[in-house]
Amino acid sequence: MLETTEDILARLIAFPTVSSESNLEMMRWIADLLDPLGANVELFEDASGTKANMFATLGPDIPGGIVLSGHTDVVPVTDQAWSSDPFEMVARDGLLYGRGTCDMKGFIAATLALAGSLSRRTLTRPVHLCFTHDEEVGCMGARALVPELKRRGYAPTMAIIGEPTEMRIIEGHKGCCEYTCRFHGLEGHGSAPERGVNAVGYAVRYVTRLMQLAEALKGRAPLDSRFDPPWTTVSVGRLHGGVAHNVIPGLAELEWEMRPVQAGDAGFVKDALNAFVETELLPEMRRIHPEARIDTQVIGEVAGLEPMSDNAARDLVAHLTGSNACDVVPFGTEAGLFQEMGLSVVVCGPGSIAQAHKPDEFIARTQLAECIGMLEGVARSVSA
Repeated sequence: MLETTEDILARLIAFPTVSSESNLEMMRWIADLLDPLGANVELFEDASGTKANMFATLGPDIPGGIVLSGHTDVVPVTDQAWSSDPFEMVARDGLLYGRGTCDMKGFIAATLALAGSLSRRTLTRPVHLCFTHDEEVGCMGARALVPELKRRGYAPTMAIIGEPTEMRIIEGHKGCCEYTCRFHGLEGHGSAPERGVNAVGYAVRYVTRLMQLAEALKGRAPLDSRFDPPWTTVSVGRLHGGVAHNVIPGLAELEWEMRPVQAGDAGFVKDALNAFVETELLPEMRRIHPEARIDTQVIGEVAGLEPMSDNAARDLVAHLTGSNACDVVPFGTEAGLFQEMGLSVVVCGPGSIAQAHKPDEFIARTQLAECIGMLEGVARSVSA
């Protein structure tokens, strides 16, 4: 099955499914691959009509079963120094190079190769192949798909998310919340700062409050936290505003993120910020300029994956891989969204996160072979 997987992977890499572009051509190609195998394939297009999620089922139409999930989008290659065409897979010294080879079209290719084997088996439980769009920009696809699956009554019991973990079993990760705040003040001449509303100044005060909350979060870390660091983190990524030394800036834009280790921390930070804005910043701004405002745009709020003592997906993968070691990671995935749906969830896939997003991204053939071995075990576990 390794050769089939590599052939499929080469075809997937040729689709330049950067998050800013459409993934429909690739999704239709996958649908054409699965249809002859008897899969029930559903495409869920987004509002723009340029992106789609896919949920395809092999086996009986009954509750339960296993979801094998991966995202179809990849990060840009702009300004990266690649030694070959990033959208043409190149094999060299046991490694397969190309954008998305490890993050995460390698796993998708392995599941599609598995589909052929599943179609020839008598399945006692369904296997669902779930492929999403826009994971790299806030898990937009999965955030739309999971509620739709619930609405339609789909009830799988477990999910394996094939993000690159070097086939290590990951049972937990932090959440990821991203925000853009825009401060609308009042421009004026720098010689009379009291007559304007300095948007940059108020943005700096907002950042200062953020940093105070970041320190407070250290004291909220769960005693048994396995994360490094063990607390919820806050990071300011970008602050931009102003046009010249002698002009009071009327607009500033702040981008920041938070990675919660527990759901309550997100509420703690947001409640404190809302109170600071409503009771201190806005009243001061509006005393000079009544139309002054602070707008917050939610870029993405993705739930973390909470480690659970009872996790059937973790136990299945441990049995299939022969590994009893489980870990947690700081990077985010779509796993928490499936956990919120009521599934037991584990993250385990081929390739290393160290290669993701970099030029000359690659996956080792040995990693693909390990993944195929695990997936063949999944097939046996749902077969008569």
